[in-house]
Amino acid sequence: MLWGSFVADALAMPVHWYYSRTTLHRDYGEVRDFVAPKNPHPGSILWRSSYTARNSRGEILHDQARFWGQQGVHYHQFLNPGENTLNLKLSLLLATGHGDSGRYDASAYLADYISFMTTPGNHKDTYIEESHRNFFANYAQGRAPMKCGIEDIHIGGLTAVPILCAWAQGDAETAVQWVTEHVSLTHKSRETLQAAETTARILCDVVRGHDVADSLSHRSAGWLSPKKAADWLREPDSVVVGQRFSPACYIKEAFPATLYLALKYADDLEAGLVSNTNLGGDNCHRGAVLGAILGAAGGMACLPSRWKQGLLAGESLDRFASAIEVKAS
Repeated sequence: MLWGSFVADALAMPVHWYYSRTTLHRDYGEVRDFVAPKNPHPGSILWRSSYTARNSRGEILHDQARFWGQQGVHYHQFLNPGENTLNLKLSLLLATGHGDSGRYDASAYLADYISFMTTPGNHKDTYIEESHRNFFANYAQGRAPMKCGIEDIHIGGLTAVPILCAWAQGDAETAVQWVTEHVSLTHKSRETLQAAETTARILCDVVRGHDVADSLSHRSAGWLSPKKAADWLREPDSVVVGQRFSPACYIKEAFPATLYLALKYADDLEAGLVSNTNLGGDNCHRGAVLGAILGAAGGMACLPSRWKQGLLAGESLDRFASAIEVKAS
């Protein structure tokens, strides 16, 4: 489950937020392996993005600030092939920060989060999502960390759900409790929290041996119509994620698009992650959820060896998984 999530994000990283598939394939061909990002990124919006820290409590851009306001700058320009984007690195911080306690501790995570984000050099991502920028804008104004989150409606808010489900050892009620508490630290939107709970319940179903299609049929009400999804299976993915659902990051479209891909590729993780990557849009964060579901269903055997060898976070994931196994025994 965890490997699938992190692999999907790293695979999509170089073509993250490409909305022209023609341009994506011109610049990268069909992405099937971990590759480095290239500048310029023709669809980058950093030229019209801005963030100014109110004081040291809000300083999170550090040496990346000079790239904001420039055209063509790749969001992840300094990441290496097989490296994860910021949200997945924060999920790993959650996994390694206080996992020995045996329970989720929001205050402990927030202390780690604030330290990680305000300390220069902890990550190499140029782009920082709106949820983090608003959190630290509020924190810089003196708000208590538990009250700095906003009504964010982006699928990036779901990236820590697989870590928490693993930590809960597949116990759905514990996972939902932790997921709701954690996601609401930065994403307080009702829609995002509902999607987070649905993701947690699907993942807990699948890791306990339930079929992906069965779990989706029971859990995806209000997100994805089983009848419509069955009809769409005959269509190209570029039609379903592009015309029927937007490839963008907003939860109302991105989450059902992810569930659709999970249904279609339940037995073929490699094909599913390659498809998701080459669909562009917010493929990193869709992929983090999709890869978790497909990885939970197929196990480590479904991951190509080239991805296992190339994922830079692999050793950290293995250590976390070993700690979970020890706790379970």
